[in-house]
Amino acid sequence: MIKRLDASTEDFDSSLQALLSSSDEPEQSILDTVSQIITDVRTRGDEALLEHTNRFDRRSASIESLEISQQELESALERIPVSLRKNLEHAAKRVREFHDKQRQTTWAYEDDAGNVLGQKVTPLDRVGVYVPGGKAAYPSSVLMNVIPAHVAGVEEIIMVVPTPDDERNDLVLAAAAIAGVHKVFTIGGAQAIAALAYGTELIPKVDKIVGPGNIYVATAKRQVFGVVGIDMIAGPSEVVIVSDSSANPDWVAMDLFAQAEHDEQASSILITPDKNFIEAVEKSIERLLPEMERAEIIKASLANNGAMIKVDNLKQAIEIVNIIAPEHLELAVSDPDALLGDIRHAGAIFMGHYSAESLGDYCAGPNHVLPTARTARFSSPLGVYDFQKQSSIIKCSSGSVKDIAETASALARGEGLTAHARSAEFRLTPK
Repeated sequence: MIKRLDASTEDFDSSLQALLSSSDEPEQSILDTVSQIITDVRTRGDEALLEHTNRFDRRSASIESLEISQQELESALERIPVSLRKNLEHAAKRVREFHDKQRQTTWAYEDDAGNVLGQKVTPLDRVGVYVPGGKAAYPSSVLMNVIPAHVAGVEEIIMVVPTPDDERNDLVLAAAAIAGVHKVFTIGGAQAIAALAYGTELIPKVDKIVGPGNIYVATAKRQVFGVVGIDMIAGPSEVVIVSDSSANPDWVAMDLFAQAEHDEQASSILITPDKNFIEAVEKSIERLLPEMERAEIIKASLANNGAMIKVDNLKQAIEIVNIIAPEHLELAVSDPDALLGDIRHAGAIFMGHYSAESLGDYCAGPNHVLPTARTARFSSPLGVYDFQKQSSIIKCSSGSVKDIAETASALARGEGLTAHARSAEFRLTPK
C-alpha cells in the first residue's frame, strides 16, 4: 500500500524527486474560472459576490444576510458544549502566549558621526482571514490566523467562511468569538478573495489575506497578490518522520495516518535506518487502518504520496529531510537534540516520541500555518511578523551628514545619476 525506497540504490534520487514532484498546479480551466470571478467581483461588486455565493454554495441569501453579527458569534459560543469551550479557550491561551514572544519593537541607534538610524514597526490596518467551510470545520484555523494578527496590533480583522446550504458551524463561530474577530461574512471561494482584495460596498478592502482554502482559493490568492499581501500558497499537508529503533511503530503509523487523513493528496513519509522498523510500521498500518473513520482517504493518500525510506544512518536521514523541506518534521528518535543542529529546512520540528505533530495542529502554541511543497527552504510559519511591517528611520544633521553624503555622492556619480549626487552634495554646503 505504501511504497518503499532505499537510499543506497542507484535510482533513489530520481525516485525521491518523482515522489516530491508537485501535482497541485492548477489546470488552465481553473485559472480561467478564477480570473473571470475576480474580474466580475471587481467590476460589479456586491451583485457579483452574491450571485457567485448563491450559485457555488447552493444558497438563496440576500446581501444583508451575508454578515454574521457579534451577537450571533456569542450565541454560538454559548451553544457549544462547556468542555469544548474550555478546550478552545485553553488552545487560544497557549497560541497567544507563544505569539506574544514574537512581538517586534521599534528600535534605533546613533552611529559614530551622530546619525540616527533605526526601524519603526507598525501593524497592518486591516487583514482578511479565510476559513475553510463545507466538508469539515476548522476552529483551529481561526485561532491560528486571528490571534497573531491581534498580537501584532491589527485594528480590524475580517473573517470569511463559506456556509454551503446555509449551514453555519457553531464551533467555527465560537472560535471567532474567542479569537476576537471584528467582522464575519459567510462567503467563500475565489469570490471571497476578490471581495477582500478589491472591496465591495459590503466587504471592506483589506491589506493582506491569510488562511488556507481549496485550489480555487489558492489560485485566487495567487492572482490578487500585489494588490494585497498574502501569507502563502498552501499545498497539500505533509509530514516526514525520522525514526530509529526506539520509536513505537503504532505511534509512528498513527502519525502517518494523521497527515494522510487530510485528503488523498497529503504526503506522509517515514525515514529510518532500521529495516525491521519499517516492517513493524507496515504491520501496524495493516492492523490499525480498519479502525480509522477516514480509512479510504488514508489508504489512497499513503498509496499515492506515502513512502518508507531506508537509509544508512540518521545523518543521511537528515540530508534527505533537507532536500524534502517538509511542512512537519517529527524526530521520533532517542536523542532528537543531536539531530536538530543539522536541520536547515522544515516548517515545524517535533522533538522526541511524545511530541506528536497533531499537538501542533491544535494547541501546543506555535502556528500550524506552515510552508508546504518544499517552500520551507525559504519561508517561515505564519507569525506576528506577518501582520507587521517595518519602516526604516534615517535622521541626519548638519554635523553628522558629511561622511555618508560624500559616499553617496561618489557612488551616484559612478552610476551616472547626477541629481542623486547633487542632492547629497547640497547637504555638505551650509545654507
